[in-house]
Amino acid sequence: MPNTPVMDGLIRRTVQRQLPWSVHVDLTYRCNERCIHCYLDHEDHGEMKTQEIKNVLEQLAQTGTLFLTFSGGEIFLRADLFELLEFARSLHFDISLKTNALLIDSERARKLRELSVRKVQISIYSAEPDVHDAITKVRGSLERTLAAIRFLQAEGLQVKIACPLMKQNLTAYRNVQALAAELGVPYVLDMTITPKMDGDMSLLQLRSSTKELLPILQDASLNPRACSPSSLEGETISMGSATSSGIESQAYEDIPCSAGHNSCYISPYGDVFPCVQMPVATGNLRKQTFEDIWFRSEEMNRVRAVRESQLPICSKCSIRQYCERCPGLAQMEGGDLLGAYERACELAELNARIAGVANPVSAMHAEKSNSKNSRSIPAPTVAPEVRIGSN
Repeated sequence: MPNTPVMDGLIRRTVQRQLPWSVHVDLTYRCNERCIHCYLDHEDHGEMKTQEIKNVLEQLAQTGTLFLTFSGGEIFLRADLFELLEFARSLHFDISLKTNALLIDSERARKLRELSVRKVQISIYSAEPDVHDAITKVRGSLERTLAAIRFLQAEGLQVKIACPLMKQNLTAYRNVQALAAELGVPYVLDMTITPKMDGDMSLLQLRSSTKELLPILQDASLNPRACSPSSLEGETISMGSATSSGIESQAYEDIPCSAGHNSCYISPYGDVFPCVQMPVATGNLRKQTFEDIWFRSEEMNRVRAVRESQLPICSKCSIRQYCERCPGLAQMEGGDLLGAYERACELAELNARIAGVANPVSAMHAEKSNSKNSRSIPAPTVAPEVRIGSN
């Protein structure tokens, strides 16, 4: 959604008043694909029932939520999905869906249009079936997903392609670009591969190195810094969005992102987190009300209190403007919500170099280098006749 002066004003008010205007709800972790980079446990450990979710939606509406995203797992595995969508629309939410679309046919596309779903985001990893299907581990998944996109378009629904990039599909971004152009839909490339929600770091081995990402970041059609760096001074350019609500705004000045300020994430089990990428549990909706969690949770308020200018390392970084640091990944990968972490620093240095900065060094790397150099300097030998403090 494009940012406008009106939208920016709305965002500013929601941040100031701490209104959860954008909420991401995972209806299930069950899925009919087994994507190699997925961070979820696909077993059902007791997901919320229909009435429980309806109760949560009523609470969100009462607390000020406007934008609602239903995701998973695969949302179409919920037999009650359309019942939940109808109920959500009765509460006047603006609804977006995230799905692999394997279960969308012409009839379901028509129902989504009748319920005025605003946007459907669908992951496509390559326009080549062998590459896409190898990532989803479902043969024929690309063909079925593309058929679903055409069903949705026939109903006039807004479709967006999301393409997470990893080693297995790094060179596919060009054909995804071409596919999006052919279909006439927007797309986003996402270089973020995250640890699993249980803290397992094994998925990080799927990440492409910064050297491998260089050709993509140098592509002016994808990265505006590669086109006119002088006009981007002070701005943060992202392939996706660095903001958990999905909308960039000056209203987020001096706060790391929208998480906990005007957006949050709810798991299928009723757990509330500031963001799906921030594993800081703030409460559970089976035990507490959303209002109580949102406004009074100690953990939520701790996240909300963080300011960019107070970050011990990042606030001193000379290339901070080129960084897309995620506080959730700082917690998961670096162990500190307030800290720097390797991946963000590497990408910041790469972005800064592309923008024309000579020899960019992040504050974390500079600090490590200074510490290493100080340890490598041998202690001076002091001759007895000039010992400090002798009479």
